[in-house]
Amino acid sequence: MEVYRTDRLRNVVLLGHGGAGKTSLAEGMAYLSGITSRLGRVEDGNTISDFDKQEIKRKISINTSVIPIIWDKTKINILDTPGYFDFIGEAEEAASAADAAIIVVSGKAGVQVGTQKAWDLCEKYHLPRMIFVTDMDIDDVSYRDVVLKLQELYGKKIAPLHMPIRENRKFIGYVNIVKNKARRYINQNEKEEIPVPDYVKDHLDEYRTTLLESVAETSDEFMDRYFNGEEFSPAEIGAALAANVESGDMVPVCMGSPINLQGVKILLDDIVTYFPDPSKRKRSGLERGTNNTFDANYNFALSKTATVWKTIADPFLGKYSLIKVCSGVIKPQDTLYNVTRDSEEKIGKLYVMCGSKPIEVSELHAGDIGAIAKLGDAQTGDSFATKDHPVDYGPVAVSRPYTAKRYKVPNKAEVDKAAQGLSRLALEDLTMKVVNDSANHQTLIYGIGDQQIDIIADKLKDRYKVEIELSEPKVPFRETIRKTSDVDSKYKKQSGGHGQYGHVKMKFEPSGDLDTPYVFEEQVVGGSVPKNYFPAVEKGLAESVESGPLAAYPVVGVKAILYDGSYHPVDSSEMAFKTATRMAFKDGFMKADPVLLEPILDMKVTVPDAYTGDVMGDLNKRRGRVLGMTPTKEGLTVIEAEVPQLEIYGYSNTLRSMTAGAGEFEYTFARYEQAPADVQKKQIEARASKVKDVEE
Repeated sequence: MEVYRTDRLRNVVLLGHGGAGKTSLAEGMAYLSGITSRLGRVEDGNTISDFDKQEIKRKISINTSVIPIIWDKTKINILDTPGYFDFIGEAEEAASAADAAIIVVSGKAGVQVGTQKAWDLCEKYHLPRMIFVTDMDIDDVSYRDVVLKLQELYGKKIAPLHMPIRENRKFIGYVNIVKNKARRYINQNEKEEIPVPDYVKDHLDEYRTTLLESVAETSDEFMDRYFNGEEFSPAEIGAALAANVESGDMVPVCMGSPINLQGVKILLDDIVTYFPDPSKRKRSGLERGTNNTFDANYNFALSKTATVWKTIADPFLGKYSLIKVCSGVIKPQDTLYNVTRDSEEKIGKLYVMCGSKPIEVSELHAGDIGAIAKLGDAQTGDSFATKDHPVDYGPVAVSRPYTAKRYKVPNKAEVDKAAQGLSRLALEDLTMKVVNDSANHQTLIYGIGDQQIDIIADKLKDRYKVEIELSEPKVPFRETIRKTSDVDSKYKKQSGGHGQYGHVKMKFEPSGDLDTPYVFEEQVVGGSVPKNYFPAVEKGLAESVESGPLAAYPVVGVKAILYDGSYHPVDSSEMAFKTATRMAFKDGFMKADPVLLEPILDMKVTVPDAYTGDVMGDLNKRRGRVLGMTPTKEGLTVIEAEVPQLEIYGYSNTLRSMTAGAGEFEYTFARYEQAPADVQKKQIEARASKVKDVEE
């Protein structure tokens, strides 16, 4: 592939609600630019973007794909992202690497939650954006309704560039508002000029006035000309539009039907015309050692720096680190310093990815997006530079996962294989976490939602040929006591020769510290229990608190006092005193009013104002205590509540269902508190078989 300088580059991320048509739009762009000779369809599983087996099977995008499109001597790196909320991490990674965005809106479905999330992501990364309305080939789609809703949400910066023309309710052409002319589609590459239909003139005047007012505001000269009634030329309007789009003061709206290739060519022209090249974007990092700011700003003349914004770790494709060059020009055989991991890497070949296909290139200029194969231990978020100028750009910020499922490997011989496969999948997906919960003897997979975790299990089976079973996680209950007890425990065993003898008298009481399993004190007087057996007594305690006698959960908050006992000069041993202590603990614990403690979470649920009542009602059903509500940005409220961890399994799906996908939540562990009697009873009955018997 030809090398492109920074000024001939555009990095554009496609964002929007799931099913809005992002992949179909990317496919239309690829076809028109000559990358493919046939127009792929999501339904047929043959698009460039959705090449993963799970994407083809489920007919949704799961991973971000890169498609380099050459248009008007400009390379447009299209980043096609998933729209489903479980895969928000993919969109966040892509937005961090992009310089502009197309927010794709389904004309049929209208402005959805995913549209607003896409807008918020653009705001986070200060991305210039355009909106493309799809499905215009559907008879009853109202483009004007979509525009009005966008203007209601985002104000006058929403500026339609085109209007649809319909004959007999069929979409047959458009009006170019900038040029004030109408076109009819003849075929995918040809159009003919037609008179502007009378029925669009009222709205055309309205849209054109809004557009011209925005143009006039770009300079005093234009403002004077506008008030004097002078016309602006299409070139002047285009230049002003480009300036306003770059600054974020204007968001053009285009439309079409990608599956019929209508409007796609115009959009490609608009991307080249209105979106900024990377050199007009800011990018800064910190130089290690000095903490001086390095203003890379995609300047090809500065020292080489780059970031890894995504990793592909597929056993069939191999490992590719997708990079964005922040400054300088990177070439094959360069030696780059991984600032994040303090290691040097010699680059082999350089590539650009076209879907799943790597295409070799001779160099990558500042601002370009490419790929490097087999980069040692490099991971997403790593910064590369020269050792003389070690610049760190920091990690990629992605959403934190709060949904968990427990996993087991049915075939014990494949436990290590499953762990290795999951670690490779975690290289690709920063929102996936595997946590070994040793205290509760379970391993958990965390994700953004249930669908993501289910797909992780399917990927593990497809790629690494190992199956796992997913289930509801065990909640980490704890056991403690509320009263005191005094027990006398003797372990005596005779079986010929030396026997076993250990005798302890112990008191048990609450320690008041639920962060510590136990506190041990000895108050033995007169040597009734020799000091050399004290460690054995404490070891018996340490083993006992690992699995409590009430429901086999770990014990916390117990104070154990050894105050008396006896020993045998021949038969006493450490094992005997350890066993006697375990017997004493079980007896004393059960006599001291034992209770189960459940973990309580501090939750923050962010929802549109219209759903606060439903969400609070649901939290109450989950035994939650609502502590307060705080309005945030316009139309959103943060509900703060304390909720038992036992009650949040499946909450992600419930919240999305209640709020049409708009609700989000996060939580942190708050404390342990006594579980209600019915919850305790259910847990004790369910775990009766797990309570260990002490040898007697």
